[in-house]
Amino acid sequence: PRSGDAGFLETFSLSLSLDLVDLGLPPPRGEEPRGPGPGPGPARRCGASRGGQRKKKEGGSACFTRRSGVARARARAAKIMSEMSLQARIQAARQQALELKRQCNEIRQQKLTGYMGEAAGRKNFSPILQKLMSRRQLKGHFGKVYAMHWAGDSQQLVSASQDGKLIVWNGQTQNKIHAIPLRSSWVMTCAYSTDGNFVACGGLDNICSIYTLAQPNMMRPTRELAAHDGYLSCCRFVDNAQILTSSGDSTCILWNVETADDVKSFADHSGDVMSVAMSSTDPNMFVSGSCDATAKVWDLRSGQCTHTFEGHESDINSVAFFPGSHAIGTGSDDSTCRIFDTRCYGEVNRFDNERFVHGITSVAFSSSGRLLFAGHDDFMCNAWDTVKTYDEMDDAFMRLAGHENRVSCLGVAPDGMAVCTGSWDTFLRIFA
Repeated sequence: PRSGDAGFLETFSLSLSLDLVDLGLPPPRGEEPRGPGPGPGPARRCGASRGGQRKKKEGGSACFTRRSGVARARARAAKIMSEMSLQARIQAARQQALELKRQCNEIRQQKLTGYMGEAAGRKNFSPILQKLMSRRQLKGHFGKVYAMHWAGDSQQLVSASQDGKLIVWNGQTQNKIHAIPLRSSWVMTCAYSTDGNFVACGGLDNICSIYTLAQPNMMRPTRELAAHDGYLSCCRFVDNAQILTSSGDSTCILWNVETADDVKSFADHSGDVMSVAMSSTDPNMFVSGSCDATAKVWDLRSGQCTHTFEGHESDINSVAFFPGSHAIGTGSDDSTCRIFDTRCYGEVNRFDNERFVHGITSVAFSSSGRLLFAGHDDFMCNAWDTVKTYDEMDDAFMRLAGHENRVSCLGVAPDGMAVCTGSWDTFLRIFA
C-alpha cells in the first residue's frame, strides 16, 4: 500500500540521517536529524561544545543521549520493516490460498457431470411398486421421543424420551425389554452397540452414559464419558470398544468404552455438530453435520477432515451414508435433503418442494439406496426416489403418515425390512 511505502521511506530516511550524525558526517542536504533535543539544529560531533563553552562532561552526556536516540530510531525502523515483511507474507499466502481454491473448484466442476436423475434416465430404472404401511405402534413413553436406534439383529431398538426413560423394545412383539431411568430427562440421542450388549445416551448434561444390558441393576450407567463442553447431540458406536459422540461445542470425540478415555478429538466445524453417522463399509470413516451448514467426512485414524460439502442454507440436522459409502445424505432446516458424492466432491441430487416449508430433523437411506427417508416438523415422513430429479412442484414419492406431532427421529433396520419413526406425540411407529 502507498501509505506503507511512505512510512517505510520516512523511517529509512530518518535512520540514514541518524547514522550519518553518529559517524560525525553531515546529514543529506535539506535534512536535519531530529534527536531528543528541543528541536532541529546543525549536525555536530558528540562532545563538541556550543560556542566553545560546553564542558567535556556535558558533551559526553549529549553523546550518550544522541546514541540512545539513534538506537531507538533503528529499532523503530527495524520493527516497521518486520511488520511490513509479515504483512507481505500474509498477503502472498492469501493469494496462494485463493488460487488453490480456484483450482479445486475447477476440478470439482470437471468431475460433476450431472445429477443422479440424468444418469438414471439412461439406465431405465424400473418404478417402485411397493408402498409402506404402518405395521406397529410402540406405546410406553410419557414424554416427547427424541431419538431411536436399531440393534444389529433388526428386531430390537432403543428409544430415548424426555420422560427420563431409555426403553429397549422388541419391534416385532411391541414388548418392552428394558426400561432404564436416566439421571437427566433432557436426553437428545441414543445408540445401540453393534453386538447388542450396550446402549448409550446423552443430552443437555454434556455426558455420554453407557449401560450394560446384561447387568441385573441398570439404575446406574456402566460408564460416563465426560469431556464435551456442550450438550451431546448424537452418539454412535464404532465397534464394541469405541463410541463416537458429537456436541454443541462444535467437536466430535472418539472414546474408549472400557477405559472411558477420549482417544481423539475432531474439531473443524464452526457451529454445533448435530449429527454423526458411521460408514458401513469403512470402519475408519464417518460423516458429521453441523449448524455451520456444512457436512464433513472424517478419517478416524488421522483425525483429519477429508471432505467438506457446502450448499445448504441453514443448519444440517441429520446425516447418513449412502449404501457403499461413496455418497452422503443430509437433511437441513432449509427444508431440503441433498445427496453429495465423495468421488466428484459435489451435490448430485436435491429433494425439496415449495409446499414443504418445515425443517428436516432426520434422514436415512433404504438398504438399496433407492429411497431416502426424511422426517419433518410437519408430522410427516417423506420418502424420496434417489434416482429421480425433482423440481419445486414435484411431490415426494411416498408420505408416511400417522404421527400427530413433529417427527423427531427415524431409522432403517439393518436388514432393510422396516423403517421406524419417533415423534413428539410420545409414540414410535414401524412401517414395512
